[in-house]
Amino acid sequence: MLDLVVVSLASLFAGFVDAIVGGGGLILVPALFGVFPNTAPATLFGTNKGAAIWGTGWATLQFARKVQMNWPALLPGAGAALAGSFAGAWVVTMVPPDGLRRALPFILLGVLLYTLARKDLGREHAPRFAGRSEAAVAAGIGLLIGFYDGFFGPGTGSFFVFLFVRLLGYDFLHASASAKLLNTATNFAALVLFAWKGHVWWHIALVMALANVAGSLAGIRLALKHGAGFVRGVFIVVVGALILKTGYDAFLR
Repeated sequence: MLDLVVVSLASLFAGFVDAIVGGGGLILVPALFGVFPNTAPATLFGTNKGAAIWGTGWATLQFARKVQMNWPALLPGAGAALAGSFAGAWVVTMVPPDGLRRALPFILLGVLLYTLARKDLGREHAPRFAGRSEAAVAAGIGLLIGFYDGFFGPGTGSFFVFLFVRLLGYDFLHASASAKLLNTATNFAALVLFAWKGHVWWHIALVMALANVAGSLAGIRLALKHGAGFVRGVFIVVVGALILKTGYDAFLR
C-alpha cells in the first residue's frame, strides 16, 4: 500500500509538471524504479505510459477549451508522431541508444542556452506558416520527436514545445497545448507496444492515472492563468533538470 501511495504522489507531481511544459517522465520513471527496483524496466516503462497517457490526454482536452488550436495542422502532426513512435520503438529493438544517451545532455544544453539567449522567444504567438505548410512542418516535428520518443524518450514533451516555438512561431502557451496532443499520440503508440508484450501493471497504472489527471488539472490552471511567460520559466527549469538527469545517467551512473 505504501508503495502505491509513493508512486501515486509522484504521478500527481508528474502530471502537474507535464501539463505545463512536459517532462513528467523525469519525475515518475525514477520513482517507479526506486519503489520497484527488481522489476523489469520494460514493465516500469509500460506502467508509466499507462498512467501518463491519461494526463496528456486530459491536458489536451482542457487546453483545447481555452486555447485556440489549429487542428488541420496538429492532427497530421499527431498522426506522424504516432507513426514515428512505432518506428522508433522498432528500431531500438535492433540498435542500442547508447550514442544518443551520451549526446542528449549536450542537445538539451543547446536548447536551454538558445532559449535563454533569445529572451523574446515564445512570448508572442505569431505563427510563421499557414495551411498545408504549417501542417507539413507540424508533421515533420511529430515524425522526428515521435521517433525519438519511441527510440529513447526523456524530454519528449519539452522537445515538442521547443520546436513548436522555434519552427512554427507559437508562444509557449500555444506550444504547450499543441505538444500535449502529439505527446498523447506517442504515449498511445508506446502503450500499445508495451501492453502487447504484457509489460503494463494495469492495477497500478490506473491508480497512478487518477493522480496524474489531478496533477494535470492543477498544472493547466496555472498555465492558463499566468500565460506564456510562466510556461517559458517552467520550461527553462525542466530542461535544466533534464540536463542534470540525463548527464548523470550518461556519464556518472
